[in-house]
Amino acid sequence: MDFSQLTDAMASRSYDKVADICDQLMLQIASQGVAFQDEWPYAVHLLGHIYLNDLNSARFLWKSVPLSIKESHPEVCAVWKIGQQLWIRNYAGVYDSIRSFNWSAEIQDFIASFSGKFLLTKKYTRRMLELLMSAYSTISIQDTALFLGMNENDATNYVMQQGWNVDAASQMLTVKKQVTVTEQKIDPSKLQRLTEYVFHLEH
Repeated sequence: MDFSQLTDAMASRSYDKVADICDQLMLQIASQGVAFQDEWPYAVHLLGHIYLNDLNSARFLWKSVPLSIKESHPEVCAVWKIGQQLWIRNYAGVYDSIRSFNWSAEIQDFIASFSGKFLLTKKYTRRMLELLMSAYSTISIQDTALFLGMNENDATNYVMQQGWNVDAASQMLTVKKQVTVTEQKIDPSKLQRLTEYVFHLEH
């Protein structure tokens, strides 16, 4: 099997392309009637879908993984645990699943890109922050830390950098809402009518 395209994507950290490369390669090999299951990079393939937040595809792939692979490849199961926690919206559990497994060198950087060691490159953390900003006006420091998968001090410092305010006495955070700019397009014919109307008022 030629995994060169996948290897290149992983090496260049083009993680958003991994799921599609794996899907296409799997279809191609399956159509040739070649037995591929024992050599297939299921952990990478699953994480590719999870990285894109495509949980339906991740679930479908998980169901197709042979039992022998699930039993003999703990990393495949560990990746799926991340997917399970996302599916049930147990956001703190996502981080627990990431931290509780000793990832192989092959997948370590991919996992790091998903969860991240650096807050500004955390794809998942940014997603959670956006969720909090859209859902809350105030939230406790404890809950924020759980959602973001950090300790309370790190979570507080992180959201304060995003413009949130902290009330140390109540241990509550005031969320800074995202400003959404909506473009208003003016219909030229309406503008013409408005101009004529103003003209008539003035004369």
